[in-house]
Amino acid sequence: MTDIPTPARRVEIEYCTQCRWLPRAAWLAQELLTTFESELSELALKPGTGGVFVVRVDDETVWDRREQGFPEPTAVKQAVRDRVAPGKSLGHSDK
Repeated sequence: MTDIPTPARRVEIEYCTQCRWLPRAAWLAQELLTTFESELSELALKPGTGGVFVVRVDDETVWDRREQGFPEPTAVKQAVRDRVAPGKSLGHSDK
C-alpha cells in the first residue's frame, strides 16, 4: 500500500507587534519549517496588534493565545501535524 501524498499546506502565525512578539513568532516558524519541511508550501508571519498570537493552517485557527495561552512548541507541532500530516511521527514531541 502506498501513501497518497497530501498537498502542501500554508501556515500563518499572526503576532502582536505592540507586544514585541516577532522573535517568538519567528522561532516558532523555524520550528515548524524544520519539522514539516516537505509538508508546508508556505509559512507567513503576519503582524497584528492587541495581544494577538494565532497560528492558522489554511485559514483554520489551530492555536489562539487568548483562548489557550502561549503555546509550547510541542503542542503547536501536534496541532499542525494533525492537519497537514496525520500519520507523521514527531518523535519525542509525541510523548
